[in-house]
Amino acid sequence: MRVKSGVYTRQRKKKLFRISKGYYSNRNNRWRQALQQVEHSLRYAYRGRKVKKAEYRSLWVTRINAASRPEGLSYSQFMAGLKKANILLNRKMLSELAIHAPSDFQQIASQSKAALQ
Repeated sequence: MRVKSGVYTRQRKKKLFRISKGYYSNRNNRWRQALQQVEHSLRYAYRGRKVKKAEYRSLWVTRINAASRPEGLSYSQFMAGLKKANILLNRKMLSELAIHAPSDFQQIASQSKAALQ
């Protein structure tokens, strides 16, 4: 007996065309081009989610470094002092403190500096 798969093929194509909505030129409405573009886009989306984490960490490190320089500490010295002083704050929170509560960050930096002595 012959099995027709029209409904399932259409469902699969509709799903892909929904994902490819908004792509340039024929990449959103021609099957092969849309399929290739969606596969390509999904690969980069997966990679991008990993890269985003590294970019944020880099941003936090830059902010912490910029905030610790006026205190007479480099980033690495600041972080080493925090470890010695047993201050367990992650880079994201330190970055937020540096931006929104500079006085609190200065107190932490002075504790870090004291632990290095």
